[in-house]
Amino acid sequence: MRSRTENQPTNKARRDLLTVAGLLVLGLGSGVNLAIAEDELEPMFMFVHVSDDLEADLANRTLRLVNVNQQVLYFSDRPQRLAGHLKMADYLNEWTAAEGADNFTADPPNATLSVYEPGQPDNTLAVVEISDPVVDGDDLIYTYTLLDGTMPAAGGATTLFIDRIGIGGGVGVGYHGVGVGLRGPGVL
Repeated sequence: MRSRTENQPTNKARRDLLTVAGLLVLGLGSGVNLAIAEDELEPMFMFVHVSDDLEADLANRTLRLVNVNQQVLYFSDRPQRLAGHLKMADYLNEWTAAEGADNFTADPPNATLSVYEPGQPDNTLAVVEISDPVVDGDDLIYTYTLLDGTMPAAGGATTLFIDRIGIGGGVGVGYHGVGVGLRGPGVL
């Protein structure tokens, strides 16, 4: 019969092996759970308007994207990484498409406005909350609340980067772009 001290190296090796095996199982298990969680995430889409000019009514808090592109760009972040564009009418429908609080009308998005002003070394940036989109000819008008920065009264080339919204309360089956499933290459 072996003494207790003779078995100590063997017992320590077993404990170490069991510890490593346990950690591997835990690590693999959590990786599987992370993969499942990522697959179940719904994409959150951000939108972009591009226009030739900006006119802002500072007293009435409206901004007019002059000669705005009639295609609204959208994109999502990881893990889906989808991108494409919507026709303006489809984008405007997304403001009220979902029932409840999961739409832009019920929960107005934040946006960052980047405006080129001739003679300025950098674009002017303003962070705003936008609401009440209205198409007026080739222009798009939003009511805004200034959150940060300075709203210029006018400017040249303008880009509006709009915060995100999720599927079901945002871009749904009718959107066009790259990705998987029913989405295609987009439409013009």
